Amino acid sequence: MFTAVLLIFFWRKVVVQRIISVLGSLVVLVLSIGLFSKTWHWGYLVMQAGNWKAPFGITFVSDAFSSTMVLLTGFSGLAVSMYSTVGISRQRIQYGFFPIFHFLLLGLNGAFLAGDIFNLYVWFEVIIISSFVLMTLGGKKPQVEGGIKYVTLNLLASVMFLTAIAILYGLTGSLNMADLSLKMATIHNKGLIGVTGLLFFIGFGIKSAVFPLYFWLPSSYHTPPSAIAAIFGGLLTKVGIYALIRVYTLIFIPDTFTKNIFLIIASLTLLTGAFGALTKRNMRMMFSYLIVCHIGYLLGGLGMYTTLALAGTIFYLIHDIIVKTTLFLVSGLIYKIRGTMNMDELGGLYEDYPKLSLLMAIVFFSLVGIPPLSGFWPKIYLFRETFTTHSWYLLVAMILASLLTLYVIAKMWGDVFWKKKPAIEKSTDDFAAMNWRSKFMLVAPIALLVFISLYIGFCAERINVLSERIANDLLHPKPYIEAVMGPKEIISPQSN
Repeated sequence: MFTAVLLIFFWRKVVVQRIISVLGSLVVLVLSIGLFSKTWHWGYLVMQAGNWKAPFGITFVSDAFSSTMVLLTGFSGLAVSMYSTVGISRQRIQYGFFPIFHFLLLGLNGAFLAGDIFNLYVWFEVIIISSFVLMTLGGKKPQVEGGIKYVTLNLLASVMFLTAIAILYGLTGSLNMADLSLKMATIHNKGLIGVTGLLFFIGFGIKSAVFPLYFWLPSSYHTPPSAIAAIFGGLLTKVGIYALIRVYTLIFIPDTFTKNIFLIIASLTLLTGAFGALTKRNMRMMFSYLIVCHIGYLLGGLGMYTTLALAGTIFYLIHDIIVKTTLFLVSGLIYKIRGTMNMDELGGLYEDYPKLSLLMAIVFFSLVGIPPLSGFWPKIYLFRETFTTHSWYLLVAMILASLLTLYVIAKMWGDVFWKKKPAIEKSTDDFAAMNWRSKFMLVAPIALLVFISLYIGFCAERINVLSERIANDLLHPKPYIEAVMGPKEIISPQSN
């Protein structure tokens, strides 16, 4: 927030804005590393705003899950901030790109650290407002069309979310998530609890782009510049998944019927996203459908609802945020080189830029899940748990989605990198014409995220430890509740 407010005072000074944005993002990353480190060693960090004790005040909670999400936001935010210094036009920067971008990061971090269900809604609204402005910045017709679809569906999701909060408050008289976990365990009207949980699922499901609520995402994510699409693709849909996981492990413990609904919707999300990507010739449209497809893995892990399935979901979430952010930055770099994202008009990229092509190949191989890269390891958890829980249709959907992702990426690689240059080609290469500083600011963020992705893959045992700890914390929320509410006799929601 401090960075965003400071940037407002330099509205027309483009160079100063670029410097402040990168430095501000760097400071946030350092702070998020510190927050993660302290949370890892101390377990839970709780702040009661205004010193009002829970459940009456506004609570912020940093546990292993939320601090990990803040850390991932820090890395993605720094990478996109660096890329934007060159990847976003001077005109858009003068329209206020950087302040709005940092307000978006503010909303993301606020949502991850919120310990109060209503304030989670407030942070969602900050995210929606900021993202709508970023999506329509520049006012081009495709952007406005995509923005209208985006904001319409997300406002509908917000209405559902707010309605569910109102019912929840009517049932319990509380909005603090730890307090809600205690009080929900004592309510006997399970039918009303189930309906309320369903409203939350619809609200968060729209934001996460699950089947059949996903169609707004491919229609809108391909319209803004790549830097904006990167933060959208990497983090915005994941906030909805984060909220689903938090709510359905702390407040609404899913019964067998709810788990089956999750598994069916996860399977359909996997298949519709994969088949949608199969038909697209625009790279950004194809990547947008792959976002939808891979949300299915995350929802499937939640639906199986075992410790290992949740650990696989967390691992996949960590991998997916980094890879999807990188993927859209890569698409932007390709656009700088060739001036198009239509694969029919692309080709010869490996011949012209072999080193860059190899860097991009790591991203694509990680996305597919080629061992030992980051996308491979969480699938072991998820595939294994489909056998444990006998979720055979989810297993079939996961296998088909993996094979279709491999086919789509292999075909894209052949068309964009190995195919000969087509006769129709842009006369100039904007990337080649740049000075070395501009090239560095475009390539360095991609290299940073690729390094993180490689670390996730080659140091998978460390990510396993983190994922399993988060999964255990989620399924055994007593320490979380005690950290927020203070030690007391707790009725475990799991035993209900």
